[in-house]
Amino acid sequence: MRNKLIALGAVATLAFAGAGAASAADQDFTLRNRTGYQIDDVYLSKPSQSSWGPDIMGRGNVLEDGDSTEITFRESARGCRWDLKVKYHDDTTAEWSNLNLCEIEKITLHYDRKSGVTRASLD
Repeated sequence: MRNKLIALGAVATLAFAGAGAASAADQDFTLRNRTGYQIDDVYLSKPSQSSWGPDIMGRGNVLEDGDSTEITFRESARGCRWDLKVKYHDDTTAEWSNLNLCEIEKITLHYDRKSGVTRASLD
């Protein structure tokens, strides 16, 4: 199942002081879940922000293991650097900082059961 999501609210409309404006859709990317677990929430924020804002997947939407979703930004979104946070069905989370979404087309999440670590491969 492929869901099309739009990064909503303040996250997608923030202007980052000192960063050049990215053209429309430069930050868009595909998020792939290869963790073995359901992801309930996905959050994005600018690295300078202290809060995550709303779940961009929206109420009731989840990303099942093996599924992918397109994350798209509004034209007014500025800057390439973003932080990413996911929350699993058991309320555990994983975070990545300062991702250059203007250079990333796909983020694939993997979970290593032995180490207990979620990693992201970037394409």
